[in-house]
Amino acid sequence: MALARDPEAGQEQRDSADQSFDYMFKLLIIGNSSVGKTSFLFRFADASFTSAFISTVGIDFKVKTVCRNDKRFKLQIWDTAGQERYRTITTAYYRGAMGFLLMYDITSQESFSAVQDWATQIKTNSWGNAQVVLVGNKLDLEDDRKVPTEDAQRLATELGFQFFEASAKDNVNVKQVFDKLVDVICERMNESVNGDASPSANHKEGGLKDIPRSGCAC
Repeated sequence: MALARDPEAGQEQRDSADQSFDYMFKLLIIGNSSVGKTSFLFRFADASFTSAFISTVGIDFKVKTVCRNDKRFKLQIWDTAGQERYRTITTAYYRGAMGFLLMYDITSQESFSAVQDWATQIKTNSWGNAQVVLVGNKLDLEDDRKVPTEDAQRLATELGFQFFEASAKDNVNVKQVFDKLVDVICERMNESVNGDASPSANHKEGGLKDIPRSGCAC
């Protein structure tokens, strides 16, 4: 099944080749298989959606450039396989990641129950200051919901994560999730005593001290 592409053909190629950016962040989308990670990424990066995706094998990525508070952020977004047999491969990519989208399916209690394990994987394998947004995907399937919003919000609070429910299919909160992740990464960098980010934050203009103290919200 062919993907419905963004009317601006070649946008992904332009984003990949674009050198006009202020910061580059490495982000990972993680979670159980079939929670919609690939669909979520395609919706954000290509403005496209299809329900015919085959499970990701290993890891793949896309690049998207966004603007927040007059700064251009080049996002290198890695889409990881959720199957256990790929776990050794995918956790190798956690190093250097500035942020994570930890995704579950609101119609799957099993995928939600796995959130704690995924959070442990982040803590074990990533940079200590990596920021996380917990995302309950497939909000379009509200009638089949198995995970109450309150339970997910409570867990996100306990883990210190931001929280959204979203739908890649209906394009609900997709851009907002990525915007919030960029914002909280910027906020954390602003809180740094010396203004330095982790080694994975590639800033073409030197240090990070020029980020406004108010954060990176537009």
